[in-house]
Amino acid sequence: MIKIERDFEAYLDEISLITILLPYDYYEGKSAAFFIKKDQERVQLELLGSEPIEEYVKYSCRLDQSIDIGSEYWIEDEHGNETDLQIGAVIRTEEFDELFYTECKLGFTYAKEKTSFALWAPTAGKVKLRLINDDGSDSQEELMKRGDKGVWELTIDGDLEGRKYTYLVCVNLRWQESVDPYAVALTPNGEYGVIVDLKKTAMTKRELPALSSPVDAIIYETHIRDFTIHHDSGVSQKGLYNGAGEINTKSSDGGLTGLSYAADLGVTHIQFLPFHDFAGVDEVKSNNEYNWGYNPLHFNVPDGSYSTDPGDPYARIIELKELISTVHSLGLRVITDVVYNHVYERESSSFEKIVPGYFFRHDAFGMPSNGTGVGNDIASERKMVRKFIIDSVLFWQKEYYVDGFRFDLMGILDVETMNLIRKKTVENDSSVLLLGEGWELNTPISAEKKASMRNQSKMPGIAHFNDRFRDRIKGSTFHLYDKGFALGNAGYYQDAAEVIGGSIGMLDEKGLFLSPEQSINYVEAHDNHTLWDKITACFPDEDEHELMLRHRLSTVMTILAQGVPFLHSGQEFFRTKQGVGNSYRSSNDINQMDWSRKEKYVDHVDYIKGILSIRKKHGAFRFREAERIRKHLRILEERKPVLGFALQEVKEFGSWNQILVFINPFHDVCIADLPEGRWSVIANDQYAGINELEAVSENFKLKPISTYVLIQEEI
Repeated sequence: MIKIERDFEAYLDEISLITILLPYDYYEGKSAAFFIKKDQERVQLELLGSEPIEEYVKYSCRLDQSIDIGSEYWIEDEHGNETDLQIGAVIRTEEFDELFYTECKLGFTYAKEKTSFALWAPTAGKVKLRLINDDGSDSQEELMKRGDKGVWELTIDGDLEGRKYTYLVCVNLRWQESVDPYAVALTPNGEYGVIVDLKKTAMTKRELPALSSPVDAIIYETHIRDFTIHHDSGVSQKGLYNGAGEINTKSSDGGLTGLSYAADLGVTHIQFLPFHDFAGVDEVKSNNEYNWGYNPLHFNVPDGSYSTDPGDPYARIIELKELISTVHSLGLRVITDVVYNHVYERESSSFEKIVPGYFFRHDAFGMPSNGTGVGNDIASERKMVRKFIIDSVLFWQKEYYVDGFRFDLMGILDVETMNLIRKKTVENDSSVLLLGEGWELNTPISAEKKASMRNQSKMPGIAHFNDRFRDRIKGSTFHLYDKGFALGNAGYYQDAAEVIGGSIGMLDEKGLFLSPEQSINYVEAHDNHTLWDKITACFPDEDEHELMLRHRLSTVMTILAQGVPFLHSGQEFFRTKQGVGNSYRSSNDINQMDWSRKEKYVDHVDYIKGILSIRKKHGAFRFREAERIRKHLRILEERKPVLGFALQEVKEFGSWNQILVFINPFHDVCIADLPEGRWSVIANDQYAGINELEAVSENFKLKPISTYVLIQEEI
């Protein structure tokens, strides 16, 4: 690497604006004229003004000629000294985006006879491809040729399969080595990209049951390692892609575990926490470390810590594809958690090394913004950043057959990018699910452009985690002792009634969403305390049976509400993290799914399974349009504070014409006056399913902390 010593500095901050910084200890920061030089040409700049800033005098100069970005220019002052013209804030201008946007295929294209490489590095003066031998020694460095739109290209004859490679990029006279942002295979811990033949990993895409609307989905979130690492998971390859893909596994009590258990439970989608390459776990010593995976390093390669052989670049690819294929074989779909809002470390990222300053947002002072809370925000609104994100999503969809994407901190991203992702992914799969965290985050793009929940009307077909549902049903996530409606707080009655109807503004309130398809209803996820840990903290003196009933009530409301139900794996058997509220790097003992709890609480698991079967049985629990909710769903306010609702005249959506649901989170027994006729109870305080438990009419007793579902055939 070359260290540059400069008496003063000059930056191209706009296509026609150069900023020059003269230190006070250099001619007292004074110069009456500046010139731009390239080869033998020397042209005076128009001096627009100057101002003191900290230890410098800042000069602004207009440039009346076009700059060939990527070529070497020098700035000379009145004293005859010169400095190189560095690429500055120009990379964050619309003009730069227009000049250098390209739809060119980036990365490598492999064939046995030759391999072609393409790297977008418009501000680079030189780029080399470095090929590395298996023993780590250099084999060769080849200069790449600059083509249109700042794309550097090179084709090397011969079979390069299995060769390691990086790029050497020179920007502002400084050389940096970087892994290809478009790498599809890696050595352990992402040190080098690897050239592979993805055709050797190809698998046949399996047919899946039809999914005509997001509200037909039931999402089950898990972490690849958590899912099987428990000693009684019955899985042989615990904590790995292969282990998560084992089927018909059983715990010591003979009950199903893993994927087969999830399929039997009745969910439709398995949502995995990030499995793209991430920092925080040494892939060679993965058993010693733990991480959720929200530290992205390389976005298009499976992480090696879940592979049987991180040193084999093919192994992780094949093993993840086999896992996804196995999920599909059970009739389930796969959602992957993607983290396009930030990188692990900005300075060491491939993005920053190759095109410094372009891929990240900066504040008004030129400092990296931090809406993500991890020190950097991806600038998704820039054209080549947007292209990368879309290319990456489509790669996972087409190459790995991923069926849906959960966007971490989606509120950092922009509306246009999300809508283009929706458009492109739907072209490949009309049933694709797109969901994300639409939180309002302090990142420097205008509020109307953020892919946040407040802009949901601009993003049809994209769902948001409904924090109003979460916090009104169980109580605030960020105030451990706050109790929601399901925990007996009658003050949340109106809110509970609204969210049970899909958060569409059914009760003359301003709704969160235009459509129930946009509402991801949940009370527990990998983040924050588990529902069980919150309830036990809120009710330290309550016996376990009552705690279980409150937990059950919360989960049942999640499943029977209009919208898309989302369950955290193990929620159905009272998953605990022993009170740890942020377990992103806690031990296996904290994060593992404890399969022994499934058998201990099997009656509760069966109850939740029965509630899931009720939801799947009748379309009235899965309305796709807000208009149908308003037409058919009526809140029984006369039962207040017990939450009751009726689904009326719904025969066209299933085998039942009338449905009543009562949710009593209180200690008191309540009496419900039923509409005329015979009613079949299919869910009560002990059992749930699609078959009649008893027939009732007129007055009906609701036991404390319980849910009841009653149905009536057409009269």
